[in-house]
Amino acid sequence: MTIATDTAAIIARVREDGDNALFALARELDGVPLEALEVPPGAEISSSLRQAMSRAIANLRTAHTAFAPKAVEVETEPGVVVGRRPDPLSRVGIYAPGGRATYPSSLLMGAVPARVAGVREVIVCSPRPSAALLAAAEMAGVDRVFAVGGAGAIAAMAYGTETIPRVDKIVGPGNAYVAEAKLQLAGVVASEAPAGPSELLVIADETADPAIIAREIAAQAEHDPRARVAVVTVGHDVASIDDAIAFANEWAPEHLLLAVADPMAVFARIRNAGAVFLGETSSVTFGDYLTGGNHVLPTGGWARSYSGLSTQDFVRWTSYTRVDRAAAARLAADTAVFAEAEGLTAHASAARAWESQ
Repeated sequence: MTIATDTAAIIARVREDGDNALFALARELDGVPLEALEVPPGAEISSSLRQAMSRAIANLRTAHTAFAPKAVEVETEPGVVVGRRPDPLSRVGIYAPGGRATYPSSLLMGAVPARVAGVREVIVCSPRPSAALLAAAEMAGVDRVFAVGGAGAIAAMAYGTETIPRVDKIVGPGNAYVAEAKLQLAGVVASEAPAGPSELLVIADETADPAIIAREIAAQAEHDPRARVAVVTVGHDVASIDDAIAFANEWAPEHLLLAVADPMAVFARIRNAGAVFLGETSSVTFGDYLTGGNHVLPTGGWARSYSGLSTQDFVRWTSYTRVDRAAAARLAADTAVFAEAEGLTAHASAARAWESQ
């Protein structure tokens, strides 16, 4: 059996048997005899952790409010207006991992931008949710939490079950089965960029402190045994900055730390990276938790075409057009010519009707 075939089988079970499949999968795969799928948000945690979470939430709100998409319209010619309006998704599902470690920070990275964007309902799925995760859910304004994980959780949010509602989009990192489930269900529910093991590339010149670089590498490597970390050293006939930048843009890493004398000059030439950290004091770990940036980022080269999670991911755009009567008369002839060239006579007729108006 492969991850793909195992995942397909799990998805089929959840689609067919709903809640019963989720209870069975919890026993079979996690060894957890669940009494209920839903658990209430909120739990007792230390005051220091609550303070850290509050700070993270505040910074996320500040940053993602600034990043929020805005409606825009433009008059392309007199009397012709086209625009786009961002409309929040109705219901979003967040997956929060619970395997090797529990990640309340990942929950915040999804829930806070979703709320900033105006999403009406936010639900969370996480296997064996910890007190920290349940506290984070309450603090971030999550509506419901379900103690289910893996591909089964993704299938449940995609199709809906007796207990878990169907969502419009699923976000949040997970293991290989979670990632595979998102891919297999791409035609059923939207999701963010595919995510795999953590990645870090460091570009360092002679000004960089080796101890700082070592700490950054160790921090990202501890996420997963399959995490990928690398350092490109610049200068002393080792590599040129041009070579380093070319390598970074080719790899398109999840995290890119620029431990160089002039990080902004290098950053100006970076095109493919999930998130870039400018200077060795800009620790990737700060970005993982507190800066207000989002740590849900594309991996595996997907940064060539995907961006990190933001409020943009929690809206869909409604396009609109407004044409006044005089403009309709001016548009009619050229529109008809275009339509006739494509053999669409009904289109041409609809346009020409406005020529004499």
